[in-house]
Amino acid sequence: MSARDVVITGIGLVSSLGEGASRHWQALAAPDPRPVLDAETFQPYTVHPLPEIDWGQQIAKRGDQRQMETWQRLGTYTAGLALDDAGVKDNEGLLAAMDMIVAAGGGERDVNVDQAILDAARDRNDRDILLNEKLTTELRPTLFLAQLSNLLAGNISIVHKVTGSSRTFMGEEGAGVSAVETAAARIASGQSEQVLVGGAFQTQHPDMLLGYELGGFLHRRRWKPVWQRAANDGGGVISGSGAAFLILESRQHAQSRGARAYATLSSVASGRARRAEGNLSEAISGLLRVLPLPQEPVLVISGASGAHAATGAERGALSGAGDFAVRGFSSLTGHMKEAQFPFAIALAALAVHEGAAYPPFDPENETVMESGAPSAVVATTIGYHRYEGAALVVPA
Repeated sequence: MSARDVVITGIGLVSSLGEGASRHWQALAAPDPRPVLDAETFQPYTVHPLPEIDWGQQIAKRGDQRQMETWQRLGTYTAGLALDDAGVKDNEGLLAAMDMIVAAGGGERDVNVDQAILDAARDRNDRDILLNEKLTTELRPTLFLAQLSNLLAGNISIVHKVTGSSRTFMGEEGAGVSAVETAAARIASGQSEQVLVGGAFQTQHPDMLLGYELGGFLHRRRWKPVWQRAANDGGGVISGSGAAFLILESRQHAQSRGARAYATLSSVASGRARRAEGNLSEAISGLLRVLPLPQEPVLVISGASGAHAATGAERGALSGAGDFAVRGFSSLTGHMKEAQFPFAIALAALAVHEGAAYPPFDPENETVMESGAPSAVVATTIGYHRYEGAALVVPA
């Protein structure tokens, strides 16, 4: 135990299952948990939709709400949940010194304007002139601001007064891995004492689904758990809207303010395998070897997306690397891109804090953990297309 240990003192979660750490523990620890699905809006694709949210609970000013897109409201709202949970929401001194690292996407496009441009282009050959016309008549200046990735961090600073250093990472699951890894490294080295870290993803938008489907990654037809999605049903990914933010602190800082710690983030490992060479399973096994795993059975909170190659490689690596009881939480929340890794770590921390393993989310492919309170939990996120991450979470 060290003063520079990285402890998790706040958790903010939103997914189709609800909002808040307590709600997610109740939903996922219940026998036979079931997903919340929308199979109609984006046929033939299914998504896990956002729950009803009263944005005013965390974003008090209507003007602030209006100038954000949904993914920014979602991230700002969930960051507020994490700050509340850590007991620092109204502590201006702590917020002014708190650093922030956000994993963000590229914003939501105005699909109506995109469609109008495409429709007009069918009947005109002077497309340079057409684009200039649309730029001056259809696009709002604020639209460009809303699509800036670092505006999620900006809105969190404005709404919640988190005004220490700020960093934004892009790159799908890799952004979430890098954000957490960087936050933990800064705390362990003494560069930071307290960091707000996380990300948000809003999938209920056609261009977000298009990003998956251009690579052939989306699952079609009826919902199945991540371990059961066959190639004849499409690419295997069922996406979900959601967000996860964590408050990470040095143990010394948390103890000095009398904060409760859910768990300790013992170590974080990352990689980017050359997947075309067919060595992804070996690369995942290498990540697991970096973690100081105990000898007894270990609970694994897997962020497996369902994408066939990545999910198959992870399953193979886990089956050969140790005595693991695996839980693929994307079966119940959907794949949340930038938020996937912090979400996995949050669920791992809840299991450690509650002293219990989650029941199998897919009883046909996930085994019961018989040993009671987990002494360590591994959180993984193997990118559906690229990037890999793993973390070890242990009791505080």
